[in-house]
Amino acid sequence: MTPEQKKRFKYWQTRTLIGTMFGYALFYFLRKNFSLAMPGMEADLGISKTGLGIFLTLHGLVYGCSQLINGMFADRKNARYYMSIGLLLCALANFAFGFGEDVSYWITGVHQGVPFTNYLILFMGIMWVLNGLLQGAGFPPCARLLTHWIPPRELATKMSIWNTSHTVGAGAVIILCGYIMSHMGTDMSGNADVVAAIAANLHITPDDAEGMQRVMTSAAHVGAWRWCFWIPAGIAFIGSVALFMTLRDTPSSVGLPELEGTETASKAAASKQAQTAEAKAFIRKQVFRNPIMWILAFANFFVYTVRFAVLDWGPSLLSQSKGVSMTNAGWLVAMFEIAGTIGMLFAGWATDRWLKGRAHRTCVFCMLATAVFIALFWQLPPTTPVWVFFVVLCAAGFCIYGPQALIGIAAANQATKKAAATANGFKSLFGYLSTIVSGIGFGFVAQHFGWSYAYIVMIVMALVGMGILLLMWNAGADGYGQTQETPEK
Repeated sequence: MTPEQKKRFKYWQTRTLIGTMFGYALFYFLRKNFSLAMPGMEADLGISKTGLGIFLTLHGLVYGCSQLINGMFADRKNARYYMSIGLLLCALANFAFGFGEDVSYWITGVHQGVPFTNYLILFMGIMWVLNGLLQGAGFPPCARLLTHWIPPRELATKMSIWNTSHTVGAGAVIILCGYIMSHMGTDMSGNADVVAAIAANLHITPDDAEGMQRVMTSAAHVGAWRWCFWIPAGIAFIGSVALFMTLRDTPSSVGLPELEGTETASKAAASKQAQTAEAKAFIRKQVFRNPIMWILAFANFFVYTVRFAVLDWGPSLLSQSKGVSMTNAGWLVAMFEIAGTIGMLFAGWATDRWLKGRAHRTCVFCMLATAVFIALFWQLPPTTPVWVFFVVLCAAGFCIYGPQALIGIAAANQATKKAAATANGFKSLFGYLSTIVSGIGFGFVAQHFGWSYAYIVMIVMALVGMGILLLMWNAGADGYGQTQETPEK
């Protein structure tokens, strides 16, 4: 590149990095809002923990499949349109979800009873599954954009910076929704019928003083959970427009040359050739028939199980197993995310600095440390000062978010930029299959066996994930040296 081209490339690289970070953070606004809304939905609507777990699991399974499908499309489509339109549609689904009670009333003409509840759950289920399907338009376009704008030797560091969008988005929406759940809604604590209904929904008897305190807190904020969907949706509407105005697809779309060192993959992916049998054979070889990709995908299952267990169930887990208030619980989970951001950046830097881009080796150490800190958190009694909860949970977040980011980086580098979106969709499919365990599995365990067993499951999952990653200890940092080989027939 000429000096002028390098200057322009740096500008567009930075703009793409910031734009995708902002856009993907907003996708989190439209799916992690559910975690803070769950206690309100349980109290107001009587949906059990197992039922809420089913919502999480269905959303995760659909989202995982959507990541793979959208990844295969995103490798061949304009990422600017793909991502911004996907965000807009997710906002619409969230907005509709908040009107679930109204839709059920319009259909049945009543505000309670079996028909009302059935239509309510049906409508909400459809909207949340639809949201999961549309959420798949978030990460695959980012994988395409980043591998076109960032050279492989810098990808671990810069994609770790990009991955802070996960933690910024999840942390920000958790703080926002924590505030919503604590300060919004209608105060019905003086209505004996409402209080009795909430107590019945939570299976709390009048002689349970501690439980009735929870009931009165919920009664003071009836309907607040709806705003956990409406407010983030409004923010995302505005964000989708900003995203469309910010992004451009590839260097060539703004008159710049492709990245040095990736020319072979670029030529194979040029113009309409991305839809040829040769290109499809390349994807099969680098992704679906690549043993390293399968190891990364299976490891991702266990990483996401631990991560989602804290992120999705954190507010309920902290308030019910450690006696933490909802406001503090929201901040604790947000701090978990913030600590994860720092850990993610450190893991990416350490990978490039000391491990020569071998992200999978960093993940091994991180998973072991995660298991240790979760075990320590489990053993802390409810009387422990809140600041100790903060420190230990943040240490676990610092460790788990390294693998969450680095597995995606490793998948992108192993598949090369020609198949980066497909590779990340593939590993994400396994990551979101984890919601079978972290969603309905954790809900069932917590409801029938208690939170202690849920902690044990998290520890075991972290150790198994570490063992799987050890299988590829000696693997190389990327797959670009293989792209010149003749594709399989």
